[in-house]
Amino acid sequence: MIVMATSNGDVGICQATEALKQGKTAVDAVEIGIREVELNRKDRSVGIHGYPNILGVAELDALIMDGRTRNVGAVGAIKGYDHPISVARGVMEKLIHVFLVAEGAERFASEMGHAKSTYEDPEMRDIYEKYIREKLDIDDPNTLHDSTELWKLSHLAVDPQKAGGTTNFIARDGNGDICVGVSTSGWGWKYPGRLGDSPVISAGGYADNRYGAAACTGTGELCIRAGTARSLVTYLKTGMTLVEATTEATKDLNELTAQRIGGVNVIAMGADGSHYSGNTGEAKGRHIFMTPEMDAPETVEGVAVPYEGS
Repeated sequence: MIVMATSNGDVGICQATEALKQGKTAVDAVEIGIREVELNRKDRSVGIHGYPNILGVAELDALIMDGRTRNVGAVGAIKGYDHPISVARGVMEKLIHVFLVAEGAERFASEMGHAKSTYEDPEMRDIYEKYIREKLDIDDPNTLHDSTELWKLSHLAVDPQKAGGTTNFIARDGNGDICVGVSTSGWGWKYPGRLGDSPVISAGGYADNRYGAAACTGTGELCIRAGTARSLVTYLKTGMTLVEATTEATKDLNELTAQRIGGVNVIAMGADGSHYSGNTGEAKGRHIFMTPEMDAPETVEGVAVPYEGS
């Protein structure tokens, strides 16, 4: 039994590991761990306190996939709910569909008994307005709602430091079943309705008990174009080692040179519970992991595959 996660999963990995220790499934553990991150108000990349879109509205995305059945649920651009990962699990378990967005996802969340959040971040409105005024030279951010050229402003609002941020969890339970989960508030100042890789099945996350699982953090547009999570698992299927598959999937990302900003960190787990990570920058891939025998999670490094384009 093991849980691995991106670094910001440190607030939930102990709870996820304890769930496995108590005999809960990998799906349970992933949901439990991610819910803790979604409530971590200090994390600006996940949850309703995350960086909003260019109109100042937080839109959240999440995905969860059961590697035993390859059932999956995802939600995108959902507003006003603390736990998009739980809504995504509901999609996986209650619907014949696998992906809901916006108003449809919110309606489903309500039908499943999820209460609308009453949380209002005490700082985010000031952060948002300051950014719009200083970076876009717009005195009144409210005028953006009536703009007919919002697409141009959104392009100007690109911020590499806020383009990628997500929490990824992968767990393997006592039955050998694997689950992957992803949750994010997405690209800060994004165009309304933008979806990154996080809720996109095969791009942001993928799990298959037979071979392993993978999930991505960073500039989601790159992962969508490369189908990164599924590609990594497919490389495992061909017989590559976990290190080889992670390296190859990371190389694929670096072959994308057009419309490129930021980079990607990939975490991966083999069918046997082995774990590794890769990064498209100079720094090595990083992730944390924990087993029931450990008192605290450990951080380990993977491979760096630096992008060499201009």
